[in-house]
Amino acid sequence: MEISKVIKNDHFNLRQIALSGQCFRFRETDDGDFLIVSGDKAVYARQISPNEIGLSCCESEYEKYWQNYFDYPESKEDLYGKIENLIMDSQDDYLKSTFDFGSGMRILRQDLWESIVCFIISQNNNIKRIKGSIDRICEKAGISVSEGIYKIPRAEDVDPEFFIDKGLGLGYRDVFLADLISYTRDNPKWYEELKNLEYEDAMKRLTDIKGIGPKVANCICLFGLHHIDAFPIDTHIKQILKTYYPGGFDFERYKGVAGIIQQYMFYYKISQGKKGEQ
Repeated sequence: MEISKVIKNDHFNLRQIALSGQCFRFRETDDGDFLIVSGDKAVYARQISPNEIGLSCCESEYEKYWQNYFDYPESKEDLYGKIENLIMDSQDDYLKSTFDFGSGMRILRQDLWESIVCFIISQNNNIKRIKGSIDRICEKAGISVSEGIYKIPRAEDVDPEFFIDKGLGLGYRDVFLADLISYTRDNPKWYEELKNLEYEDAMKRLTDIKGIGPKVANCICLFGLHHIDAFPIDTHIKQILKTYYPGGFDFERYKGVAGIIQQYMFYYKISQGKKGEQ
């Protein structure tokens, strides 16, 4: 990999983001770099040091696309530094542990359509299987980003029947994706209009779609619409809230950034679970 752009930030760790469950198109290469695919774009990234990331893209491509994708507005104050202060000034030892473990976490600004497809697949699923299904979908559609790299197809690219294929490993989710294609063809502007909705309105719009319940809708809001106060609750988060916050979590303290807090919790929980399996 040839590095063309270097960005610096104390809260930016590629491996933590790749393993966090928020994105499914990060692939680690044999030499420890990461191939990242988003829409019709692809970039290689390397963790040069704890606070330096090297990218293979040129400056203009970075400014046009990847800077926003990584939620890295260099001209603005560091949101993640403010969150660190909020956590470390609290009396919450568990949350401090999650931050210490995953302080390089950040919420990406992912392609909305891809987020909708990926999180429909994610329900009652694990990260490895989700990535496998997405890879098979991309390979079957065969829409090239660059040599050997394919994009997630959009509604105009495939028919609903495309997803009714046991080889994709989608299980019961295949019908939901087929319905999503049909719905989008009948309402071609719906997911673009979604970008202009506030969080509560976006949740209502999403949960009107077959196959999208509150948890999936919250994931789409957080990772596809960047409503960083969205707080998806799956089995892992339920266990955390029950174990460490029986009296209730202090959402008021973290109002406006609860989704980022959720990611620290989630990443810490699934990582500790993997250690226990070893």
